[in-house]
Amino acid sequence: MHATAIAPANIALVKYWGKRDRALNLPAAGSISVTLGGLETRTSLRFDDDLEEDRVTLNGAMDAGTTVRVRRFLQFVRERFDVAFHAHVETENSFPTGAGLASSASGFAALALAVDKALGLDLPPAALSALARHGSGSAARSLVDGFAEMHPGTREDGEDAYATQLAAPDALPLSVVAAITTTAPKTMSSSEGMEHCRKTSPYHAAWIGQVAIDLEAMRTAIAAADLGAVGEIAEHNAMCMHADMLAARPPVRYWNAGTVTVLDHVAELRTSGTDAWCTIDAGPQVKVL
Repeated sequence: MHATAIAPANIALVKYWGKRDRALNLPAAGSISVTLGGLETRTSLRFDDDLEEDRVTLNGAMDAGTTVRVRRFLQFVRERFDVAFHAHVETENSFPTGAGLASSASGFAALALAVDKALGLDLPPAALSALARHGSGSAARSLVDGFAEMHPGTREDGEDAYATQLAAPDALPLSVVAAITTTAPKTMSSSEGMEHCRKTSPYHAAWIGQVAIDLEAMRTAIAAADLGAVGEIAEHNAMCMHADMLAARPPVRYWNAGTVTVLDHVAELRTSGTDAWCTIDAGPQVKVL
């Protein structure tokens, strides 16, 4: 009852920012992402009948926040699949953790894969994606190669909320450059930020409505292999999400001076004739398409 799995991070081109059910981690709207090479989580899992609680290490050390989230996920696994054992979990990221680079997406995707292998579940892709979603909403997309679309679903149990492939990795001549403005963990988690915006931002309902518009436009742009349209939609969608954050009370502001500097440089690149667009998740790092 042990396994090791590796899963990549992903970058949302149409963002996930808002839940319809916090307990089940169900998104309020769909999202579209591209899965990245080079940013990976490697997770080893071993169930042990001698353990009285789950033991978790992140990058070789104990991390209280990660331990809480992993234990919550494993408790769901025990209840869902009738497992009696606790587990040793060792996870390592090849990139900064909790800094706005989707480490929770790759982390829980890798953990879901390891659980599936260790328990011999052999879950189909949709069920495996839904399982990863219980750890992190964006993790559902990290189990899909290329361009992924997350379906928010309508069922109360969330079984129809999972990601599927929208297009193959080579559907667009796309490269992604991640500009790291700081390696420090962000001060507010994505889950906390989403809930704060839902409760206090006057723009939140408009943001959820904008996602539906952007999803349709992004599907069309990817199907047409129109990189310019993909970049423009992605950049606009990211700015709309951060406008929702800035309108919260108090505001959720993940950006730093380096974030703004990179945005300015990319705008200058476009002015000089280089096709480049920005997207920013819930953090200060800028991903340049």
